[in-house]
Amino acid sequence: MKKENVTITFESEQLAALEFSLKKKNTSVQAQLEELLKCLYESEVPEPVREYLTSRAAPAARPRRPARPAKPQMREEPPSVLASPDAPEKAGG
Repeated sequence: MKKENVTITFESEQLAALEFSLKKKNTSVQAQLEELLKCLYESEVPEPVREYLTSRAAPAARPRRPARPAKPQMREEPPSVLASPDAPEKAGG
């Protein structure tokens, strides 16, 4: 889904104090506002609407490629009797 910016006004001294306090907790105003907005969204937007939006945002399943055919393997055939080194030689005529 496309992201939008939300702009609010807040007293600058209060914002500075809030940023200072949140920094001690390894978080930020941005992170906390995002979490609170997410909670507000989940509490106010009905679940079927949220599910619908989530399904629209999920990437469409791509069709799978057909499996490659296996390479034909060379069959090993037993050596012929004539090619065998220990085979008895035929007497010629």
